[in-house]
Amino acid sequence: MKNYLFLAAAFLFLTSFKPDGGYKVGDHATDFKLKNVDEKMVSLSDFKDAKGFIVVFTCNHCPFSIKYEDRIIALDKKYKKLGYPVVAINPNDAATHASDDFPSMQKRAKEKKFTFPYLQDETQATATTYGAQRTPHIYILQRDATGALTVKYIGAIDDNSDDAKAVKEKYVESAVDNLLAGKAVSPDFTKAIGCTIKWKK
Repeated sequence: MKNYLFLAAAFLFLTSFKPDGGYKVGDHATDFKLKNVDEKMVSLSDFKDAKGFIVVFTCNHCPFSIKYEDRIIALDKKYKKLGYPVVAINPNDAATHASDDFPSMQKRAKEKKFTFPYLQDETQATATTYGAQRTPHIYILQRDATGALTVKYIGAIDDNSDDAKAVKEKYVESAVDNLLAGKAVSPDFTKAIGCTIKWKK
């Protein structure tokens, strides 16, 4: 019985993750074009004045994503005017999780009054390229003088998903503040805490 449970747990673990890959800190990120909840296609190149981006892989149904929604909105309100807007992407397979389908995304964005694009990664190609594994999963990109985007931080938003008031380490805020000040990001990688992305079969 114990062996059966171990094998079942191992199977669930292995099938919940895509193979290793995706961006590492220091890599150049390529642009994408995904459908926003307003049904317009959005690319990072559309943000002509952005110094960089806070790219957030998130979704509707995950309890961790829900807990972080207000903090994601706050990040956008704080940093968009400083050149680092939030761009949220839902990578989940809506065929298995109906609450993450496009109409539900539109409804959620309207209810929460999202101040940022909420994009559908229908093919999951963008999540695969980035190497995103969880929701939420953060990638902070910095744009250089040539327009190239460099990955400067990967990981969690902060160190307490349950209680925003109990947060001690605001990883994303610290990273963007350092970039704005011309300093190195430290830490530049943390473990993303959240639900596993629901990959297509």
